[in-house]
Amino acid sequence: MCGIIGYVGNKNAIEILIDGLKKLEYRGYDSAGIALINNKGIFIDKEVGKVQTLQNAVANIKDEYTCGIAHTRWATHGEPTKENAHPHTDCSGNIAIVHNGIIENYNSIKTYLEQHGHKIKSNTDTEIFAHLIEENYNGDILEAVIMSVKELVGSFAFCVIHKNHPDKIIAAKKGSPLALGIGKDEIFIASDIAAIVKYTNNIIYIDEEEIAVVEKNNYEFFSFDKIHLNKKMQQIIMDITEIEKDGFSHYMLKEIFEQPDTIKNAIRGRINFEDAIPRLDGIDSNLNIIKAADRIVLTGCGTSWHAGLIAEYYFENFARIPTETEYASEFRYRNPVLNDKTVCFFISQSGETADTIAALRESKRKSAISLGICNVVNSTIARETDAGIYLHAGPEIGVASTKAFTSQVTVLFLVALLFGRLKGMSYEETYAYLLEITKIPDKINEILKNSSQIEHIAENIYQNSNALFLGRGVNFPVALEGALKLKEISYIHSEGYPAAEMKHGPIALIDENMPVIFIATYDALYEKILANIQEVKARKGKVIAIANENDEKIEKFADYIIKVPQTLPMLSPLLNIIPLQLLAYYTAIKRGCNVDQPRNLAKSVTVE
Repeated sequence: MCGIIGYVGNKNAIEILIDGLKKLEYRGYDSAGIALINNKGIFIDKEVGKVQTLQNAVANIKDEYTCGIAHTRWATHGEPTKENAHPHTDCSGNIAIVHNGIIENYNSIKTYLEQHGHKIKSNTDTEIFAHLIEENYNGDILEAVIMSVKELVGSFAFCVIHKNHPDKIIAAKKGSPLALGIGKDEIFIASDIAAIVKYTNNIIYIDEEEIAVVEKNNYEFFSFDKIHLNKKMQQIIMDITEIEKDGFSHYMLKEIFEQPDTIKNAIRGRINFEDAIPRLDGIDSNLNIIKAADRIVLTGCGTSWHAGLIAEYYFENFARIPTETEYASEFRYRNPVLNDKTVCFFISQSGETADTIAALRESKRKSAISLGICNVVNSTIARETDAGIYLHAGPEIGVASTKAFTSQVTVLFLVALLFGRLKGMSYEETYAYLLEITKIPDKINEILKNSSQIEHIAENIYQNSNALFLGRGVNFPVALEGALKLKEISYIHSEGYPAAEMKHGPIALIDENMPVIFIATYDALYEKILANIQEVKARKGKVIAIANENDEKIEKFADYIIKVPQTLPMLSPLLNIIPLQLLAYYTAIKRGCNVDQPRNLAKSVTVE
């Protein structure tokens, strides 16, 4: 959600900033802009639409610029227009800023500024910060920024340039991610290191309520109280080829096909077969606390919440610990009951999801044990949790999560087995599960080999306006995730339900125009799901069934069948979700949708 890139050095700032914006496109946006500064002043261009439009607009600039800031905007306050796009300026045009986040008290600040003669041009919350700096500026830009950020309520990451300081960028952070990349005679600033890893892997993360003063050969850090800070540089290893399409038509398709490898990465080095126990170094120091836990809470948003719902089955079945899964967005608002024997998991691909971070901070205030499950190294959740486990899935560029979801489920499965083993789960049962999860990548490869069959089924549903996904037990959350994937990228209205709930309302929607996707692989509820299928067929619904390869019984009930290999029922979500991801992808393609950047969505939701 929104993206920031800044540069100061000796090279062409336009090329670097535009390249950085392109690396940030996957996050979702509706407009883009750039502010360039030299001894002549500040040049600004803003365009609605794609970064390419901005690139075309600045292609013929003759002046040399070696310093600037740029932004991709995802509209919150104000429609996606040129006027509302970033960068924003003050009245004089001496100051330009870009911003990620939301300023919650912008209306009161706007009123104050207007009473002091400022003319606000846009409908955004961001612009008022430029005017606030102007109001507080007396020749010292750092002092003006510090005075201004102290007046803000909300979350933000800012980059600020001023006409009187043409070789300097001020960066400020509270709640939204921001980092410096240190090169030779050049420094980069970015909200996502994917934008700068091409140029340097020497990274310094800006922490909460910190400000960085950046010049090409120098950087300094200060607290919001202007206390000088010493920060450590980190070397980040990220292969730039990981964020390329590698011959696939879309990032989403590439990431679906990467899942055999990403699941291998999630389990690599984490299984001790000799003792039949997962080896999870990230939480090893917390094992005594974990063993004493009497309750587990899993929190996340969207796809991460669905992974938590699956893990709820794992923890209760393996460890026999009461477990609940919460929407992170609602968690802190209902005064949750937590204590020092509650283990809370915070699940997020990016590690920067604003609602999940807020839930984490609420749990820490109430003395719960806070553990992170995330993909991005040194993200906010990774830094603020007591301990945690990385997914090792590599960068996920497609907005609709695929490989991160299966990696989350895999890691949570291992954690639940560890809890179970500590709580007395048998060697034999644990060993059987650990052995089977090592076979999952090969079984996913078998499903991927039949992707053309799923593409054919998409041909028969892409013109429908609605779809229903039904599953039972541990596959009910898979139905939710399958429905989410379809609605996210094809814009078909789709809902997931427990199959037994169909009779309690949704069955009223069934007719010949309603495709109903059943997850009907073998488990203790198999016969019941067959009965649910027959109820749909009796009402002329179009049935698509995910079934096991050796299942001949289901063939007389379903219109279309997608066969998957058999596995232990608890692991079946890792297989059953793959055809649903592919079905959503091919359906969206046939509807002419932008699967990597679906409308109105952002990859990392860094505002509430």
